[in-house]
Amino acid sequence: MIGESASFLEMQEHISVVAPLNKPVLIVGERGTGKELVAARLHFLSQRWGESFLKINCAAMSETLLEAQLFGHEAGAYTGATKQRKGYFERADGGTLFLDELANTDMSVQEKILRVIEYGEFERLGGNETISVDVRIIAATNEDLPELAKQQKFREDLLDRLAFDVITLPPLRERAEDILVLAEHFAVGMVKEIGGEYFAGFSDRIEKALAKYSWPGNIRELKNVIERAVYQNAEGHITEVIFNPFESPYRPKALTNGSGQIDDGKAPVTAAPDISTSNSFDFKNEVQQYEINLLNQAMEQCQFNQKKAAEFLGLSYHQLRGYLRKYDLLN
Repeated sequence: MIGESASFLEMQEHISVVAPLNKPVLIVGERGTGKELVAARLHFLSQRWGESFLKINCAAMSETLLEAQLFGHEAGAYTGATKQRKGYFERADGGTLFLDELANTDMSVQEKILRVIEYGEFERLGGNETISVDVRIIAATNEDLPELAKQQKFREDLLDRLAFDVITLPPLRERAEDILVLAEHFAVGMVKEIGGEYFAGFSDRIEKALAKYSWPGNIRELKNVIERAVYQNAEGHITEVIFNPFESPYRPKALTNGSGQIDDGKAPVTAAPDISTSNSFDFKNEVQQYEINLLNQAMEQCQFNQKKAAEFLGLSYHQLRGYLRKYDLLN
């Protein structure tokens, strides 16, 4: 972790104070702010540093798969479970488990996580043996969990247990002093990667542009921008940076039409089929196909981010998950 701004140093001090405690920690921050790096620092500054540090992205799996990954399963617990498998909690015994994007988990999984935090106990899927573990939980989210709890989209009791201490990461736009420090670090690393001799530096114009930009993707976006600039200006000083690599006169038009409906260049999804020449019409099948097409297009437009797709369609996150499960679109 690199920085010298006051907000960065304050965050580092916070990490150092809470790291030695065997208590849950909740890390809150925008995408690209370094939540996983903070989790790793909490682990390696603790007494558990010599034990396992496991990480799992809760948003990347369906409810059933996430539950099986976290708690393990017995042979025959479900179709395809041919042998016993230990889950993340069992494998992290004595160490730390980092639950990334925890806001995206279903209530049933949240309840089981709460039990592990409170009692250190759980059962594998399909099993009846109670397993005891000693695992420190570090969770991360870019969502407003207290607001989700008010809306009954996140368990308040789990939030209470996780929030023994909360580390909120400052976005890069609030760390102005760190932008050039980080940029130079990423530039030097990229020069080495492409076999360059040295990093010649940024022009004054580029330094001003980097400082002025708002960095919605934070440090992850900065890394991409700098590394792209290094290989495109490999012969000397970086004199040009491309903040948006999608900018092009040939860029496809937006995926939404003027009415806000999804438009992929094909016939509008709202167009009703012509049944005037049909002898019969399968209403249920047509409605199902319409919903599947709409869900697929929304997911693609929102880059398969379920939260954004739910907002786009005017649904709650759990309503969208229900539709995706209904049509087997989670995998």
